This record gives sequence, C-alpha cells and structure tokens, in this order.
Amino acid sequence: MKMLRVPLLMIGLLLCSQSFAETAQQNKMTTCNADATTKALKGDERKAFMSTCLKAAPAPAAKTLTPQQQKMKDCNATAKTQALTGDARKTFMSTCLKK
Repeated sequence: MKMLRVPLLMIGLLLCSQSFAETAQQNKMTTCNADATTKALKGDERKAFMSTCLKAAPAPAAKTLTPQQQKMKDCNATAKTQALTGDARKTFMSTCLKK
C-alpha cells in the first residue's frame, strides 16, 4: 500500500500541471477569439488572424521588484552616477541599504 503512494502522487501532480497548461491555452484562445470578433473578421481573414494570434508569445508581465530589490537598484544607480569603486562603493552601498 505504501509503495502505491508515490506513483499516485506523481500521477496527480502530472494531471494538475496539464490542466494549468490547458487553462493558459484556453485563455489565449478566448482572447484571440474576442479580438477577431471585435475586428469583425470572417472566413480566411479570421483563420489567418487566429493562427497568428495563437502563435504569438504572450506579452511579458511587468516584473515587480520587492522593496529590498528596488532599494538595491536605486543605490546601485546612485553609486554608478557617483563613479564609486572599491571600498568607497562598499561603504556607500552599506550605508545606502541601511536607510
């Protein structure tokens, strides 16, 4: 009985991951379909549009930085502007990140 747990768990995880992939594709299909309807495309024009739309890579989501990452980015930019290097940069970065 215990030997069946691991394979059953793996099968369950596999099925879950497939459903997430299908959901993303379904969302893309819905979006492309809505766009084609909005543009009032029909026949071969619609087929070509749908093909192109479904092949297109999804728009990259805007990467949100954590507050710590944003602070590091700002401090790095300031250190670069001031042309700091070596120990002076280390000291500046340490002070800047503690603020």
